[in-house]
Amino acid sequence: MNLYDFTVKDRKDNDVALSDYNGKVVLVVNTATGCGFTPQYKELQAIYEELQPKGLEILDFPCNQFANQAPGDAEEIHTFCTGRFGITFPQFKKIDVNGENAIPLYKWLTTETKFDGFNGPAGVMLSLVVKKTDKDYKKNGNIKWNFTKFLIDREGNIVARFEPTESVESVKKKIEEYI
Repeated sequence: MNLYDFTVKDRKDNDVALSDYNGKVVLVVNTATGCGFTPQYKELQAIYEELQPKGLEILDFPCNQFANQAPGDAEEIHTFCTGRFGITFPQFKKIDVNGENAIPLYKWLTTETKFDGFNGPAGVMLSLVVKKTDKDYKKNGNIKWNFTKFLIDREGNIVARFEPTESVESVKKKIEEYI
């Protein structure tokens, strides 16, 4: 399996075949509008503006599974993101990334990768929060929080996973290896 085997819903509930991104470097990210990591939108948009002409796509999947930090419907989320951060990369329908209602794309992403830990002071705090709801969080590939990112190469294969505490600058450096 690879990225191109999946179909997802855009924010208007239309099917989008991820094979449409064949030959692109893709960053898949689950997001939230009311999270401490929400300012990453600005950094992600800057990366997108710089690297999209070279073949990068960022796919934004809002998710409300972590402390209800993505309230609102798809249009409200889109209005917030475009108005506050100038987002121009594709935003999709709000989804679940974990559990029985997780979309197949995220079931694949979390099965094929592992959690390597959080870093920095925010990581210490996030570990304490996550441990309350998932005692075995260190041992499974589930998404732990908003703004977890997956880098997909031009052939549709997962090449890296980044937890939300990873600096967006280090994410950019890894993207540049595949551009």
